[in-house]
Amino acid sequence: MKIICIGRNYVDHIEELNNERPAEPVVFLKPDTAILPKKTPFTIPEFTNEVHHELEIIVKINKVGKYINKKFAHKYYDEIGLGIDFTARDIQNSLKEKGLSWEKSKAFDGSAIIGDFIPKNSLDSLENIKFELTNNQNIVQEGNTNLMIWSIDELIEHVSQYFTLKKGDIIFTGTPKGVAKVAPNDVLEGFLNNKKLLRLQIK
Repeated sequence: MKIICIGRNYVDHIEELNNERPAEPVVFLKPDTAILPKKTPFTIPEFTNEVHHELEIIVKINKVGKYINKKFAHKYYDEIGLGIDFTARDIQNSLKEKGLSWEKSKAFDGSAIIGDFIPKNSLDSLENIKFELTNNQNIVQEGNTNLMIWSIDELIEHVSQYFTLKKGDIIFTGTPKGVAKVAPNDVLEGFLNNKKLLRLQIK
């Protein structure tokens, strides 16, 4: 399986990190070793002092597809969920300053948290999904898919030009503002339309 991640898909997050708004989706990959097993705490790696949480809407691909037109993209996923793209921000900033790729800061072991999924057809609209992350019961990130620069279906169209999508692949669709450093003993919980789909302890 592949984990395909989208960067800079919310204007407010672009602004909080002082990044340039891209002309097309920013795409990067995580290996399957980035997936943290269910019910396993996230341990902050020894090589970073600044791991940030990035809560995202995720979709699970249900069949093989290549060069998928946006109007057919909805046929390639049945489930919507929540995930966290952990980022070693200090490592990322150092790499960006040197013009190097981000993999070490984004794709390390345990950096992809995949929460529960719900049926797509249980949602009234994919263009108006509210989601939020709490840290120790305090809201730290809030987002809505109506604030995406590129919709889920537009992302599938774009990504499938470059990568054949296969059953079980996961697409992380980007994070809204509010990314912040995590610390030992933090407890993160993710909610989609007020339904809890994710819980994670930090060590």
